[in-house]
Amino acid sequence: MNAIKCFLLTTYLLIGLFSISIGQTIILRQTNETGIYKKGEKVRVTLLLKDKNTDSVLIKIRKDFSNQLTQKMLKYEGDTLLVFSETFSEPTTYIFQASTKTESASIGLIVAPEEFKPGTSRPKDFDKFWKGEKAALRALPMGMKIIPVKNIASGYQCSDVEINCLGPKPVRGYFAKPVLAKPKSLPIVINFHAAGVSGDWCRSEPYNAMRYAKMGKGALCFDLNAHGMLNGQPDAYYTNLENGELKNYAQQGLESQHDIYFRGMYLRLIRTLDFLTSQPEWDGKRIVVIGESQGGGQSLAAAGLDKRVSAVIVTVPAMCDWGGSLVGRKGSWPYPFETTYDKEKMLSTLPYYDVAHVLKDSRATIVVEIGLIDLTCPSSAVYAAINQAKGKKIILTVPYRAHHMEQPAYKEIWENTISKTKEAFLQDYLK
Repeated sequence: MNAIKCFLLTTYLLIGLFSISIGQTIILRQTNETGIYKKGEKVRVTLLLKDKNTDSVLIKIRKDFSNQLTQKMLKYEGDTLLVFSETFSEPTTYIFQASTKTESASIGLIVAPEEFKPGTSRPKDFDKFWKGEKAALRALPMGMKIIPVKNIASGYQCSDVEINCLGPKPVRGYFAKPVLAKPKSLPIVINFHAAGVSGDWCRSEPYNAMRYAKMGKGALCFDLNAHGMLNGQPDAYYTNLENGELKNYAQQGLESQHDIYFRGMYLRLIRTLDFLTSQPEWDGKRIVVIGESQGGGQSLAAAGLDKRVSAVIVTVPAMCDWGGSLVGRKGSWPYPFETTYDKEKMLSTLPYYDVAHVLKDSRATIVVEIGLIDLTCPSSAVYAAINQAKGKKIILTVPYRAHHMEQPAYKEIWENTISKTKEAFLQDYLK
């Protein structure tokens, strides 16, 4: 795939995809079960229906993640049914859904993924802008509040940490490490969180930091919450934030380079990196950032903004190619160009924070899981971003994955292939 070094679990996927027929009555298959095609390659999608009580199937076809669907009702007469047949001369994506009254199944595909590019141009002063932001941040003397967490496993320490930062909120999260580690002996791991405010998945927790701190021979792990929220508070605290100052946070300040919400988010992750790299135990080489959805976007942003980041492990990352909607395809969450804010002002703001531009020239190794039926973080948007990076890429493209694992028949397959591959990479990197 030209510049993309793509790792595909082809054998496992084929075995898994064919094995699901035992538990499914609707089976969608395509010419290439990886879901990845070259330009000019024949694409055929077929349907096998094992429910003998059903003789018709509703087919929905979505191109380039558009809200406009092609729908047709097909008569099923007992044989493999051709749903779609086409070749393409340009990069594109398709999602196919087949439904009966009792069940549905979906698969996706992508054509020439290595050719997707950002929908907006990278500002000429991009590097100058971020050089200034980082200089201003580092001109602020680092101040910290560190509160030890009780009842932590023997041999480790974990702390509730607050670090001052530019912007409206400080860095807040949990920091864990082995207590007897030698200087220059440990890697750094930062764990980022998915979008939201009050959900359990949005909050930093000691067990997240401890999980990574225990890996390999130990690690310096920071479990960072995206918003600079206080840690360990009652549910009402997070609910009030969600309904108050953090309501629709991802759409705050979209018309201003200084006021956009993602400025504070990105500055906090840079501050976290500066804090961790100041620890005497850091080995000076390994920094791994991990995240899903919004956390995946933060991870990729960290790799682009700080060249010290050496590895990235992300799942269905957000914040990639916001400008996709300007060139005929859907951009990624939070879809700023689909709001009613001033387009010209957003064009002067968003490219400085779009991961598709932030990630450019990163040389970190990137492990990325991409869902080919993900309507939240479209595959084309993710590719438009990772295509800009210059390091090794391990791309796990999953034709049956939406933003969440919504098809139960594939869960075991995913756990035994995709999930295990990401975990194995991390374990090997930290050993």
